[in-house]
Order: sequence, then C-alpha cells, then structure tokens
Amino acid sequence: MRNSIFVLSIIFLCFSCDNGQTKKLVESPLKLAETHPMVKNVILLIGDGMGLGQISAGMYSQQNHTALERCKVVGIHKPHASNKLVTDSAAAATSFACGVKTYNGAIGVTKDTLDVESIMSLAQKSGKKTGLVASSTIVHATPAAFYAHNKSRKNYEEIAADLVNSNVDFFVGGGKQFFSNRNSDGRDLYAELRAKGYIISDFLESEFATLEISKEKKFGYLTANKDPLPVAQGRDYLIDASKAALNYLENSIEDDGFFLMIEGSQIDWGGHANDGDYVVSEFIEYDKIIDLALDFADTHPNTLVVITADHETGGLAIQPESKMDSLSYAFTSTYHTGTMIPVFAYGQGAEDFGGIYENTAIFDKIKLALDL
Repeated sequence: MRNSIFVLSIIFLCFSCDNGQTKKLVESPLKLAETHPMVKNVILLIGDGMGLGQISAGMYSQQNHTALERCKVVGIHKPHASNKLVTDSAAAATSFACGVKTYNGAIGVTKDTLDVESIMSLAQKSGKKTGLVASSTIVHATPAAFYAHNKSRKNYEEIAADLVNSNVDFFVGGGKQFFSNRNSDGRDLYAELRAKGYIISDFLESEFATLEISKEKKFGYLTANKDPLPVAQGRDYLIDASKAALNYLENSIEDDGFFLMIEGSQIDWGGHANDGDYVVSEFIEYDKIIDLALDFADTHPNTLVVITADHETGGLAIQPESKMDSLSYAFTSTYHTGTMIPVFAYGQGAEDFGGIYENTAIFDKIKLALDL
C-alpha cells in the first residue's frame, strides 16, 4: 500500500511541476475528437480577385444581401508571395493548394521550383473523390495549382498534360485548345483521358445542361476553346456545373468523402478591366454558388465550406455618391493589390478559420480538418 502511494505521488509531481515552464496537460482522444469533429467533405470556393470592395459592391447590388452572411466564422489571410508583396493567382493558389509561399507565376512548386504535393493529391491518397470547376480555362492558374507542377503558369499545354495524370474525378472549365490539336507535340489528350476511363465532352458536342453524367466514371467537360465568356455575355454553365459536381461527388460520401474546388474566375477579370458592372455580375452568379454550397453543408453534416479569394484586383472602392440601387465605382489599379483577404467558413470545423494568418494556413487548416 505504501509503495502504491509513493508511485501515485511521483506521477502527481510529474504532472504538477513544470520547472518554470508553462504547464500543458495532454488531452484525451475523446476530447480531441470533440474539438476537431471529423470532416469528410471540403468545398473550397475561391472568388478570384474578390476583396471586400467586390463583396460590398455585390452585396449592395442585391438589396444589401449576400449568401456570405450565413457564415458566422470570418478570418483574414495575408496573400503576399515569396518574391512580391502583391501576389498573382498562381503563387496564391499554390499557397492554398500546397501550403508554401512561392514566386509569382509558379504552379505547384516551391520558390526553388521543387514540386510540392497538393491537398487534392493528399485527399485522393486517403480515398476521397476530387473535383475542379472554374469559369476560366481549367488550365488557368487557380485550378492548375491543385493538380499541376510547373515553373510557369503560362505553360498551358504542359499543365493540360498534368491534368491527364492528376486522377481528378470531375472537372469543368474552358481551354479545349490545350487538349486537342496541340501545337507542341501533337498529343490528343482527349484520347488519353478516355483511355484512363473518363467520359469527356465539350461545348461543340453538347450543351452542359443536356448531359447525363454517370457517377460510375470519371468526367470532364471543356466549356470553350479558349477563355469562357463573361456571364453577362451568355456564359451559363457555372451554376449547373457546380450542382453537377456536388451531385456527382455526393455519391462518395458513404465512402471516404470528397474535396471540391470551385473558382469564380472572372470576378478578377472585371477588376483588371476596371469594370464595376462586370465585377458585380460575376459576383452575383458566384453568390448563388456559395448559397448552393452552404445548403449542401446543411444537409451533409460532415462538410466544411471555405470561401475566400486569392487576392483583390483593381483596388475597387464604392464612391460617396453611390446609392443602393446605383453604385459608382473607382479603381486604383488594373492589377492586383496587396490588401488582406477575408476568409468565410461554414459547417464542420469552421471554427478553426477565424483570426489572421498567412494564406498557406488555408492548406494547413484543411489538411488538419480532413486528418490527412
């Protein structure tokens, strides 16, 4: 009995004494599970170029409402690149996708041009299905950072070839010219994708809305030969493709879940053009996709939705003479700006996205949430 009391005393002292250091108690596995409930599905929504000015303009243009108001957790990320205070989409998306700061123009590589594994690849290794949807080309900087590795974002044919080897389950975006009738090597990436079991279609073969998508096979659809049109000029696939992606990936929830990235690419293009109406029309469409993703999380409790931007574009400001139904805009640049960027989170694990942090933390937080 005396020996037992001695041993218990030693154990108590080990946990009580910290030698002047801050005391830390190890949490039980049950407590950790309560702190970080299991997330099976992640929907990452990237509104390219979507800073607070763009969000405000879109909100006021919709009678002072945006789907983002449904999110109760809001953080801020620091978007700078490794070599420039003002980032580009390639460096910023690589930070989200791969968790490293890199130089402007880099796709899925470090500042020393070494390949870095992406969150999408890690998700695949854990058995998750994956999807990419964009209103740009599918080889554009933001989607490319999730599957490709290249020293330059402009090497579109090389990036398209990386998509063939990426094993992504579902993708929709423009850029057909980089997959067929290639100038550099004559490869037919359509044929190579079909040989890997993909159902591949494009805007010349059928309208996206008319497609019947099998959940049993991988799927790809190319929406334009080059860049897709702005929504104000008739582009009509982004909402349908986002719905189809969620419907397709929902099939995997009973297994290991999924990772899906949807980019509202052309919010950025409106900023580059210093065209406030362009920005707002793209945001309004994207706001519907945000609503769609949040609704999905409501009905699928193990889903985390993260909404952010890679950077702000144009330095958009709403002018003093503006009214709710008649906004007046000013821009400070035709390029990106260095302002910090809001992060909105919803669903399981959302609480980890509050605060101020580097853009690389988006990768870290998603990786932790999915236990990759």
